[in-house]
Amino acid sequence: MTNAFPAMRAHEGVWTGTYTHLDADGAEIDRHASRVVCEFPASGDAFYVQHILFTWPDGREREDRFDGVVNGERIVFDTPTFTGAAWESGELVLLHLDRKDEPGAYFVEIIALAQGGLRRARTWHWFKDGALIRRTLCDEVRER
Repeated sequence: MTNAFPAMRAHEGVWTGTYTHLDADGAEIDRHASRVVCEFPASGDAFYVQHILFTWPDGREREDRFDGVVNGERIVFDTPTFTGAAWESGELVLLHLDRKDEPGAYFVEIIALAQGGLRRARTWHWFKDGALIRRTLCDEVRER
């Protein structure tokens, strides 16, 4: 399976950046630093593992780990906070994730890697009860 999901594999490594959360009207509601490690383990059940550390200016931190397994042409997730899947469209990675920690809410994410592979942009569009409730913008730089 070493050739599977080439667009997703292009994101392997360590990424640092900023997550900016906006309400439906575009006003900033949160901003914090991130460190994301994307890996494809050679053994074990998970095809993809993401480790993430969020750090807020006031010193708060949150760490998470998300494991994904292959199901056909998708990588599926079932974590404590969400369930859903990732897939590829050309060079883009797309996700649809239903939130367990916010019942009725889900988001769709687009991940785009810049030419040269050293920067990426991620956008999340959050919906609940048929309405857009917020957007998340993730601007990241490859650390290594």
